[in-house]
Parts: sequence; C-alpha cells; structure tokens
Amino acid sequence: MGNSTAEARASALSCWRGPVAPEPISGGITNANFVVQDGGVKYFVRIGDDIPEHGVMRFNELAASRAAHAAGVSPAVVHAEPGALVLAYIEGDTLTPEAVREDAILERILRLVQICHRTIPQHLRGAALVFWVFQAVRNYAKTLAEDNSRMVPELPRYLDIAAQLEQAIGNISLVFGHNDLLAANFIDDGERLWLVDWDYAGFNSPLFDLGGLATNNELSEQQQQWVLESYFSASPDADLQRRYSAMKCASLLRESMWSMVSELYSTIDFDYIAYTTENLGRFEAAWRQFRSEW
Repeated sequence: MGNSTAEARASALSCWRGPVAPEPISGGITNANFVVQDGGVKYFVRIGDDIPEHGVMRFNELAASRAAHAAGVSPAVVHAEPGALVLAYIEGDTLTPEAVREDAILERILRLVQICHRTIPQHLRGAALVFWVFQAVRNYAKTLAEDNSRMVPELPRYLDIAAQLEQAIGNISLVFGHNDLLAANFIDDGERLWLVDWDYAGFNSPLFDLGGLATNNELSEQQQQWVLESYFSASPDADLQRRYSAMKCASLLRESMWSMVSELYSTIDFDYIAYTTENLGRFEAAWRQFRSEW
C-alpha cells in the first residue's frame, strides 16, 4: 500500500470528530503508521490489511492488543475497523538495541515479557493463533520458490537446517508470545515501558521470545545467562541451553526469510535486501556456533 493511500485511509476513519491531518511515522517495516491529532488528543494509527504471506491476521492483532492493554503492558485500543487500528498515543522514546542492552532496562523488559507470557492469556477473547517458527520457515520457503526469489538456490539448505533445529528443540511448553521483540517495539515514557506491535502474537514456546530478544538486540552471553536464570528461576542446564541456542538460530533464520519475502511483496520504502544480508550473516554465525557447541 502506498503511503498516500494509507494516509487517505487514516484520514477517513469513522472515529474522528472532525477533519484530521495524519503525520507519517518513519521506521515501520510492516505497516504504515501515523500520529493523528483529533480534538486536541493524540492517537497512534496503524494502517495495514491482512498479510497472508507473513501470517499476519488483523483479527488476531486486535485481540492481542486488547488483551495486552488489559494486562497492563500495551496502550489502549481506541478504535478498530478493517485495515486500521487506532491506539492511545504514548509520549516516550522508542528503545534502541543499545538501550535494551543496559542492564536496568533489560530487567524491566524481562518483567514485561513475563507478564505477556503469563497474564495476557487471562484476558484474551476468542480464537487465537499459534506462532511456530518452523511452520513460518516452511511457508516462507514455499512462497519464495513459487515467486522465483533470488534466494531459491539456498532454500533446500535452510529447510534442512530448520528440520535439525526443530528436532533439537523437541517438546515445548506454551505461553502467549509477542514473537517480535525488536527494540523498536518497546517505548519508554520516562516512568514505565510499553510493549507494542502485536502483528505476530500467538501461543508459542517462551524460548522464541527469549531467543529473539537476545538475537535482535545482540545481548552479551552474560546477559543471556541472566535472562534464562531469571525467567526460569533456576540456572539453565545443558538441555535448556541447547534448546535455547537452537531457538536463537531459528529466530534469525525466520527473520532472514521474513525479509526475503518482504523483498518480493512489501511496498514500504525500506532496504529489505540489506536487511536480509544483515540477518543472514548473524544467522550463519549462530548456526556455526550451535554446530560447534552441540
């Protein structure tokens, strides 16, 4: 969707009391985002339809957003209609990976993640999706092959690695995952942190969020150990370490393939090829380390 089309949709939402002038927010790589002032009040507006190639279903995002607000981790949903979500605007700073790596902030983030995993299901209404990273990888591979991606020659290898990682992870417990713990999805308003953007929310292994938090923000080995010990209230044994390491690889492979598919489909002005290259480099490094250690 072009930005002018998205802006027109944001302007025409039925919730506004008068004419509005949406201001684009840069940085989004999935949706078109805007700030809208209406009646002296600021709102955050996300414009985007279902994205079947990524498994993004807006009914699920809406339900997760409402449950996350009820759990106290995300801003309130003010209005929703097909292809649009209006949220209370949070005045604050979007975190960077450097900020996430600050120990004091990382402690606050882990508390948010624990609330997400354990409390959101108590507020969730209706049907909910499961986010299984290996199904995402398999589906991405089919999409890339069908649409003649530049990465087609590499797909058999990626699928073989994914199968090995899925076997290494084995049986899982289920929590309600955010499943996209990029630094940009945390907002610090000066008093507390907020977790936003529930496009990929769904029931999942807790290791996916913990692994994604580490890989997306390049946490140190010491910080990763602290996260695992704090989350599980025990020092991780070798089995947990192995499964966690496998999930970190899977998280990076999925992010890489997400970007490959976005190269083909997205109309957002973003350098997806560079993003693919960056994440593939990190994935290959993580995979080499996994093979050497396990």
